[in-house]
Parts: sequence; C-alpha cells; structure tokens
Amino acid sequence: MILVIDVGNTNIVLGVFDGDELVTNWRIGTDRRRTADDLGVLVKNLFYFRGLQIQDVDALVMSSVVPPLTPAVSEMCRRYFGKDPLVVGPGVKTGMPNSGYENPREVGADRIVNAISVATRYGVPAVIIDFGTATTFCAVSRSGEYLGGAIAPGIGVSTEALFERAAKLPRIELAKPRQVIGKNTVASMQAGIYYGFVGQLDGIVQRIKAEIGDDAVVVATGGYAELICSGTDCVDHIDPNITLWGLKIIYERNS
Repeated sequence: MILVIDVGNTNIVLGVFDGDELVTNWRIGTDRRRTADDLGVLVKNLFYFRGLQIQDVDALVMSSVVPPLTPAVSEMCRRYFGKDPLVVGPGVKTGMPNSGYENPREVGADRIVNAISVATRYGVPAVIIDFGTATTFCAVSRSGEYLGGAIAPGIGVSTEALFERAAKLPRIELAKPRQVIGKNTVASMQAGIYYGFVGQLDGIVQRIKAEIGDDAVVVATGGYAELICSGTDCVDHIDPNITLWGLKIIYERNS
C-alpha cells in the first residue's frame, strides 16, 4: 500500500492506495504547531478505525505548501512507518516540463501534482481549478507542458474578510441562492458571493481557453468545487481526489 499526504494551508489530506484502488482518504485540519508525535498518533488512530495496518504501508509520498509542517510530517513518516517519504519538489521526476513558468521553484507543489494528475487521467490541453485557501487556475499545454495560471483569493478568505470589515454584515452560510436579486441582507450576500465566484470561474476559464485552445478539458477540485460549479457549464469534471492520484502517479514515476 502507498500512503499519500497533501499538506495544505487549511487541511492535510491523506489517502491510502492499494494498487490502483484508492482505499480510503481523510481530511484533517492544518495546525502548524503539530509535532511528529501529534501527527503519528492521529494517523495511527485513523488507520485503526478503518481496519488498516501501518506495517502494510510500503511507501509514502507527500507534497506540502506549508514549510513549517514539512519536517514534522517527514519525521512522522520515519518514526511511525519506518520509511522516508518521497517529498515532491526539486529533483523529483514529474514527467511534466515546467519551462513555461519564469521561476519553476515558485510553483506550489500541489499545483504541479494536480496538473500531472489531470493531464494523465483526463488528457491535454487542460485547465485545473482548485478551490482551496486560494483559488488557483492552472494551464497545461497540448504538448503536456505546465504553463502557469492564475491565483485568486479563496472563497473562505474573501467571505471572512467581508464579515470582518463590514460591521453590519453577518456571517452567513454560503449557499446557491434562488435568484441574483436578493430580497434581504442574507440573500443579497449569498447572491453576491456565489455569483461573483461563478463569474470569476467563467471569466478566467474562458480567457485561459483562448490562450491554450477551446477544446481544453476543465477539471475542478477543492471544498467548494461542487457548489460553485453547479452554477456554470464551463467545468467538464469535478474530482475531489486529483491531488491524491497525482501523488501516486509521481511516486510511480520515481520508484
């Protein structure tokens, strides 16, 4: 079995592969204060409650956009699984050229992992949208080259800023409104937030397609993907596990 770990700013996502089957996956909150032992005990319990054995894990691979947590997760792998993880970064074979970006080292590991996953499983050219702490848009060329993309404030970050800076606006549940014209404050906020991000999605995808080809496949992932994509026809696939599959693909290319 292979344990894959994606360390993000909001969540740490873990998945277990047995061959080509994603057996299970978990999502835990990111806390930069966690130690290797904190993480080890947590992961052991997750394995226990799913009836899995730590000793059955043959390899581990991880990507991280939270540098303070990377050493703790790596140490957890060594201490509790007895193996060094393959950490996605410089020197790791990805099979995807990244000459389009001015400084390839600036690209978040998760963006590269997602691009590899989508290119392998859905084809190219491709547009990948990840609704995370930031909303990222990535483009892959017809020849399979990572080109770059766009980074926008995430939905959670944007809405929280609105609540904090506007004294009379309440915190609301983000939901798809029945209509754009709200009849009260909550409905108006839901309409503005929801259709604002749908419009952002439509606009940026349209512009990326104009640069890489109108036949590009569009794949979305992340916590808000289902909600936002229900308001548009520009997304071809919603796949919550593209990062986990991408990590598995990278491990296989390096083993």
